[in-house]
Amino acid sequence: MFKDLKVEDLMTTDVITTVKDEDAVFAFEKLMKNKISALPVVDSNELIGLVSATDLGHNLVLDHYKLGTKVENVMITDVKSVSSKSSIQDAINLMSENIPDSTIFNQLPVVEGNKLIGILSDGDIIRAISDIL
Repeated sequence: MFKDLKVEDLMTTDVITTVKDEDAVFAFEKLMKNKISALPVVDSNELIGLVSATDLGHNLVLDHYKLGTKVENVMITDVKSVSSKSSIQDAINLMSENIPDSTIFNQLPVVEGNKLIGILSDGDIIRAISDIL
């Protein structure tokens, strides 16, 4: 049953995003307010990057950002993404492929034709597993 699930079956379609010109402090506040761990960065709904709560928070605490630092200066541009038609197993493999570096992606943007259409989180996957068990 779980093996038959597709990304589109579990993904969130109401994605909270940011833009490259947003101040990094405001992007971090958006992450904290919405209790999410990453924000896709979009331009005309095209995925151009990603900022994470861990990266933003760590650098803000260490005072690495100057006042007015924009998201485009701190975003990750080599973003892993997945198609809505991909299997959940493929998405899990993509999310966990960096385990040797102790980094697991817990948010995976869902993209069709370079346009952001959703996001798949580790929480979405855990909820699906708990529903099956």
